[in-house]
Amino acid sequence: MPDIEGKVVVITGASSGIGEATARQLASSGASVVVGARRTERLGTLVDDITKGGGSARFRATDVTKRADVQALVDYAQAEFGRVDVLVNNAGAMPLSPLAAVNVEEWDRMIDVNIRGVLHGIAAVLPEMKARGEGHIVNVASIGAHVVVPTAAVYCATKYAVWALSEGLRQENNDLRMTVISPGVVESELADTISDAATAELIQDYRRIAIAPDSIARAIAFAIA
Repeated sequence: MPDIEGKVVVITGASSGIGEATARQLASSGASVVVGARRTERLGTLVDDITKGGGSARFRATDVTKRADVQALVDYAQAEFGRVDVLVNNAGAMPLSPLAAVNVEEWDRMIDVNIRGVLHGIAAVLPEMKARGEGHIVNVASIGAHVVVPTAAVYCATKYAVWALSEGLRQENNDLRMTVISPGVVESELADTISDAATAELIQDYRRIAIAPDSIARAIAFAIA
């Protein structure tokens, strides 16, 4: 894709699933990708694969709940490639359970990753993008940003927040591009964190018709191009 070639793209949550697939897709289209996640061994394998295939990639350990980590990831991308053209806020958490289970620690985790993580990404790239007068932020939300289902109240609330933040950013900036991607049920490791047994069983049933992460990666590539 000629409109992707040469772009510098930072991707969070890139050690598996949508983030990994997006990194591979964009690198194969000529972008330089800088990927972040907590599982550095997987990031190293991803970057090695991309590099061996003739692509351009770097990685850095990143916990999106820590603002300093996300800023360091963006700073590293700028040091390596001179700028950041696109940020893909992809990192997410989805430990679903009924509200009556009162899994407060899991609620906090979703709020920290799904909302604060996105805000940390925006804060890290927005000043430089505004100074340059161009840039593109892609926030990965969910169909849960548009409809609420049982066991997903808190998760949906965080994804509604991602949609609201994205819409606010779009309205406030006519010199930047803002895209929200809202996947349905996707093959990923997110559901592996569900501790509520009944919910985990329900999600496994949903997954019988799940789509591959590559499909979402192609949607993100289309939006960037």
